[in-house]
Amino acid sequence: MLIEQPPLLYRLLFPEALWRLKVRGKKKVAYITFDDGPIPEETPWVLDVLDRYGVKATFFMVGDNVRRHPELLEEVKRRGHTIGNHTMHHAQGFRMKTKRYLRDINEAAQLIDSTYFRPPHGLIRWKQAAALKEHYNIVMYDLVTRDYSKKLTGEQVLENVKRYTRNGSIIVFHDSLKASANMRYAMPRAIEWLLEQGYELRPLPM
Repeated sequence: MLIEQPPLLYRLLFPEALWRLKVRGKKKVAYITFDDGPIPEETPWVLDVLDRYGVKATFFMVGDNVRRHPELLEEVKRRGHTIGNHTMHHAQGFRMKTKRYLRDINEAAQLIDSTYFRPPHGLIRWKQAAALKEHYNIVMYDLVTRDYSKKLTGEQVLENVKRYTRNGSIIVFHDSLKASANMRYAMPRAIEWLLEQGYELRPLPM
């Protein structure tokens, strides 16, 4: 659970970040997001699945992937989804000095026009977060499905969604090769289950 649903203590360390959205009224809402794309092997398939269910999502993109596949960025936007910055080279803030980390993010920003930023692996230094909040909405997550894990099956990834999703959850899948098998099994089934449970699935607001 410490991985799938970040504990309160960790959330309190970064109060400027968005972990879960407040939902007004009696509606049940969840926000599906994808990290690490766009790539031709996975992103078009994800887009087609989302279209099939009439669902919009948010894609946190790696700038180097956008550089290599700019047509996928345009296709994601054309289909009505929201985009966010996920650094240029999938940079991990804990392993980099702040100036270098910010340079990597700014390089990605030249290709990804968005005020949303998500740090890879959800790891970031306080100083980095303080600098970023001046220009970005830092988006973390309420549930990471762990579709990338070789220790989990697709069924277990789906079970994570069923176990941990709650009203306002920001859910993370990955349109990446590493996550492909688990994501392709779990993501469409998760959407079906969420819709059956009465959730409205939304992208982060543009």
